[in-house]
Amino acid sequence: MIITRTPFRMSFFGGGTDLSGFFNEHGGAVISTTFDKYCYVTVRHLPAFFDYKTHLTYSKTEYVNSYEEIQHPAIREAMKHMGMHNIRLTYESDLPARTGLGTSSSFAVGMIEAFYALNGKYADKRKLADDAIYLERELCKEAGGIQDQIAASFGGLNRIDFSKDGYTVRPIVISRARKEKLNNNLMLFFTGFSRFSSDIQKGTEKSMKDKTKELLEMYSLVDKAEKVLTDESCDLDEFGRLLDYTWKLKRGISSGISTGSIDEQYEKAMKAGALGGKLLGAGGGGFLLFYVPQEKQAAVKKALENQMYVPFKFENEGTRIIHFESEE
Repeated sequence: MIITRTPFRMSFFGGGTDLSGFFNEHGGAVISTTFDKYCYVTVRHLPAFFDYKTHLTYSKTEYVNSYEEIQHPAIREAMKHMGMHNIRLTYESDLPARTGLGTSSSFAVGMIEAFYALNGKYADKRKLADDAIYLERELCKEAGGIQDQIAASFGGLNRIDFSKDGYTVRPIVISRARKEKLNNNLMLFFTGFSRFSSDIQKGTEKSMKDKTKELLEMYSLVDKAEKVLTDESCDLDEFGRLLDYTWKLKRGISSGISTGSIDEQYEKAMKAGALGGKLLGAGGGGFLLFYVPQEKQAAVKKALENQMYVPFKFENEGTRIIHFESEE
């Protein structure tokens, strides 16, 4: 039996520049971190006592005898691609899916890692990220970028750069005290809405050629945000103000990114003392992230009292196997 644990991510800057249609021509970069909310994938071989060959449990339960019967696209394509047979797979999560935290990509990374381990093979973090990107973007034909798979696999607070030649992952070098202050000044709220990010990404990709100027500016903000984080002489609060600026840019890329209700919640938080924030993920709903100085956090909680507040801590490990038991 194999159990993998894979973190979710929050992307701060550069979202949209990780789409191949943009970075192949212009380059791209994001700053993101993983945090202590995870998905868990358990995989084992199914004993030969049942009248089905594969048992899958996620938001649905499937009992199937062939690849073609599997309804979940990522599981079906991953099993076919990796030659997996006669398994029982269970998916569990700390947070709901379709909420802008890269949950589908975290699942893909954790599932692939579990499949490799069940076959007695080791795959490093880059291999897991590459395989998850191939699974979601090529085999499943889902629209979207490539930052989520990389973040979930590598873990930590990183700058990820993209080009036609590939990607590089570079940890943000920041003192422990400054990183802790950043973490403590970030507040996460669940809006209660969720949509498939690939549906929104289709609209985003269609409008990208008309929004190159905005995406180039979002790309340039990655350098500015990295300097704020790494230069101890910079006021960390500028990170929050840059979040507000990049969110306004992102809202202009596609009409599906925000909604009237989300805009209303955002304005409430800003009036209560948040310096900036953004909707995480492709848009349309999910989690709102705000940068709020400590002395203003009670007021922001009060302003958003109808939304669920979710405390979190940064994590640095990325995906990992937390249980390995040989079946031999």
